[in-house]
Amino acid sequence: MSSFAGVVVSDQWLQSQFTQVELRSLKSKFVSVKNQNGKVTVEDLPPLMVKLKAFSALLTEDEIRQILGESYSDTSTEIDFETFLRVYLNMQGQAIGKLGGSKNSSSFLKASTTTLLHTISESEKATYVSHINIYLADDPFLKQFLPLDPATNDIFNLAKDGVLLCKLINVAVPGTIDERAINTKRVLNPWERNENHTLCLNSAKAIGCTVVNIGTQDLVEGRVIVLGYSFSHPWYLSKLQIQLLADLNLKKTPQLVELVEDSNADVEELMGLAPEKVLLKWMNFHLNKAGYEKIVANFSSDVKDGKAYTYLLNVLAPECCNPLTLDTKDPVERAKLVLDHAERMGCKSYLSPKDIVEGSTNLNLAFVAQIFHERNGLSTDSKKISFAERMTDDVQISREERCFRLWINSLGIESYVNNVFEDVRTGWLLLEVLDKVSPGSVNWKHASKPPIKFPFRKVENCNQVVKIGKQLKFSVVNLGGNDIVQGNKKLIVAFLWQLMRFNMLQLLKSLRSHSRGKEITDVDIVNWANRKVKISGRTTRIESFKDKSLSTGLFFLELLSAVEPRVVNWNLVTKGESDEEKRLNATYIISVARKLGCSIFLLPEDIMEVNQKMILTLTASIMYWCLQHAAEDGDAALSPSNGNGSTTYASDASPAPSISGEDDRSSLCGEISSLSVDDAVLDVTVSSQCENEEDTEIATV
Repeated sequence: MSSFAGVVVSDQWLQSQFTQVELRSLKSKFVSVKNQNGKVTVEDLPPLMVKLKAFSALLTEDEIRQILGESYSDTSTEIDFETFLRVYLNMQGQAIGKLGGSKNSSSFLKASTTTLLHTISESEKATYVSHINIYLADDPFLKQFLPLDPATNDIFNLAKDGVLLCKLINVAVPGTIDERAINTKRVLNPWERNENHTLCLNSAKAIGCTVVNIGTQDLVEGRVIVLGYSFSHPWYLSKLQIQLLADLNLKKTPQLVELVEDSNADVEELMGLAPEKVLLKWMNFHLNKAGYEKIVANFSSDVKDGKAYTYLLNVLAPECCNPLTLDTKDPVERAKLVLDHAERMGCKSYLSPKDIVEGSTNLNLAFVAQIFHERNGLSTDSKKISFAERMTDDVQISREERCFRLWINSLGIESYVNNVFEDVRTGWLLLEVLDKVSPGSVNWKHASKPPIKFPFRKVENCNQVVKIGKQLKFSVVNLGGNDIVQGNKKLIVAFLWQLMRFNMLQLLKSLRSHSRGKEITDVDIVNWANRKVKISGRTTRIESFKDKSLSTGLFFLELLSAVEPRVVNWNLVTKGESDEEKRLNATYIISVARKLGCSIFLLPEDIMEVNQKMILTLTASIMYWCLQHAAEDGDAALSPSNGNGSTTYASDASPAPSISGEDDRSSLCGEISSLSVDDAVLDVTVSSQCENEEDTEIATV
């Protein structure tokens, strides 16, 4: 592998503030303004810096000259490149100050795909640090770095290798990541860090985080964007929020049925609410009982005076209340008494009195969720609980709903799904998804956007959904628009599966420039997977996605190892004979696939039970990753590779030994000779040996 010489800066801290792309760009611009003597002076900087994207829209050339004048009285002073970088950082601080960011923030970031500046408040930063210090204090690997100091940038430095973020995902939703798949050496090489961040991003999608404009490089560089990704948009649940809001549903807390009347319609409406909305409904339920006259509609302006909190805590924990709280005139002092009350209840402090008074939405949401978690004050009436339990889905339907919800939320459409069966009933969400996977298929002039007052408009939307489904050759024989409006779960699941499958197959087809319009089928994917495993020297084979042997997980581990030999550590693999061994393999498979770069939403149970649909999504995702990297690599034969388009480099993971020591050349030649040009690139090493052999199999994908 050829070495890469980047721009090296003697000051390590200074180098850490820039990416190599930025350093190369700035170095080029710096060199371009050197005078005849090969020098750059302070006087040369204003016309250069005003043209840089970071400042062109924020500072004029005169303002830049004035800022420089504060530090350099002599404009003929010579500037070296490192001094130029420090001037650049100082100028960025001035630009943020001009935007008003300096009052509330200590850090900034530049998203790789945007020119916007994002800020993180000191309060939020302190909250996240406190959360990490509490929940990861005993972590075997991270405890050596904890506790973090909120006054420093320790949190960003620790996030650079990806371990912290992976661990936080497991704090939010335990078991999401098989920690055996995390690279946890004290010093990681760039590829190992990239693997951790790839695992982190794909796992974040799998717990409901919407990852927008975030790439692995942003996380590797320890940008502040890591917190924006994890904890920002109120609709896009952060890891902290996911953890705190996990019980805000009827499945986990059937007592929530007390918030509505005992009718199917009301309960179904409650099931369709976002966790934040359920939390507000719960809060107002208790405030009404306490005699509070206002309705709390948000976690910002409606709670900043502290009065709603006072009423809520008094009704939930009267034994801990302070009668002076409501009589206190100073909002900050009242907020302090509220937090004292909550602490006596056993609630962890996620915010300060100042955060309440300033109406910090994220921190107030976390605070109310913590109160709910500690003491929800709901009835234990067995009749009500029994009614709620009857409303829950069967296991299989619930599992599929989860998969489709996470998949839709990963598409980057405008709507966010909280409950698939409720959110699709207007038809609008399905139209958005259809337009995403089949651009131009939706006639938006004939679509009605929620909120929709008239029921017939919902039916019109859903009728268009069914019509497009027919055009895409979906099986919609028993499906009508009204079935979607009525929330027929089985028919909705059947349609969504066809939609998800269509999307996967179209992605695969798009990577095969020589398919000549040939549609990709399930059989094609099975044949591809068998061929990849066989070419790697193993004999395992599957007949279909219903093959019971898949439950051991060994075939998928061999497939993953075939497309990227270093990704599987075979020392961690079991024989898959008992249920426990099968589960260990299944959890490892999912994390390894995500670490590789696959965006998948299945559960270990789906592999263990050989859920045909989910098995297809996993195999297709691995195939897509493999073909995509072959397409990106281009002419793989011209660069050092391991024979499947992947660059070889050292790792702790060891490839599986070949099952057979024989050189089954004739069989391999038959496999390869039937491939299209795309697969020939994928398996260049073997195909070069077999150019003149006759086909022995029917042409596959």
